[in-house]
Amino acid sequence: MRLRVAHSIVRHFDPPAPAVTQLLRLTPRNHEGQHVIGWRIDVSIDARLNAHQDAFGNITHFLSAAEPLETLRISVVGEVETHNGDGVVRGTVERFSPSLFLRDTLLTQADQRIGDFARDIREAKKGDVLAELHSLLDRLHQEMEGEDETSQTEAATAAEVFQRKRGVARDLAHIFVGAARSLSIPARFVAGYLCIDGVEQRSGHAWAEAYVPKLGWIGFDPVKGVCPTEAYIRVAVGLDALGAIPIRGAHYGGGTEKLAVAIEVNQ
Repeated sequence: MRLRVAHSIVRHFDPPAPAVTQLLRLTPRNHEGQHVIGWRIDVSIDARLNAHQDAFGNITHFLSAAEPLETLRISVVGEVETHNGDGVVRGTVERFSPSLFLRDTLLTQADQRIGDFARDIREAKKGDVLAELHSLLDRLHQEMEGEDETSQTEAATAAEVFQRKRGVARDLAHIFVGAARSLSIPARFVAGYLCIDGVEQRSGHAWAEAYVPKLGWIGFDPVKGVCPTEAYIRVAVGLDALGAIPIRGAHYGGGTEKLAVAIEVNQ
């Protein structure tokens, strides 16, 4: 599937911010199921986008402005050729062994409720790791209510979301990751795009990947209840959303900031 992405981010500062810094994780990489045909990032200020790779191999760009700034616009346009691998991810940059992704974070740590939930699945599937992960996917999709991505801006912990039984894609991915790690299955957070033809989205998409011996990394999207298909574009991975979020930054001088995001992913 050939997918075209148009992603617009507008930040408005009131009063104008005297200085702004931004770290962007907005550029996908090639792997066996994904080939980047073309990708471009434009910004509204006169600043050089310095490209780097973070610890996980994600492509990052850093920009800064040291002058009063009222509005910052970032525009991403790109085309990607994708192929359905039934969720299996091969040919990715792997800087660490899978065991690193057993490490808990504040956002993913499983409390007793999540631990009991995961152990119930393990007892039912009798230690078949792949079956456990698919059952975890199915049950989270059935038992958790997916929320609109604009309904929540601050990241909540997996335990908080699991207790209230609803959350956005990012939140359900955190629960999946925490539950898998509680079963000693390496798991990580993935940020990217999902093709929904003709629909303007207000946020990128998020899902999880878990490591299965002899198969490798496999994607699981609990908010949709499926393994990623050719409709998904994989952009960045991390221990949780903070390590893979598309944009992290700061502005100085106080005041308020308004954010507007528009994303279209079409075939």
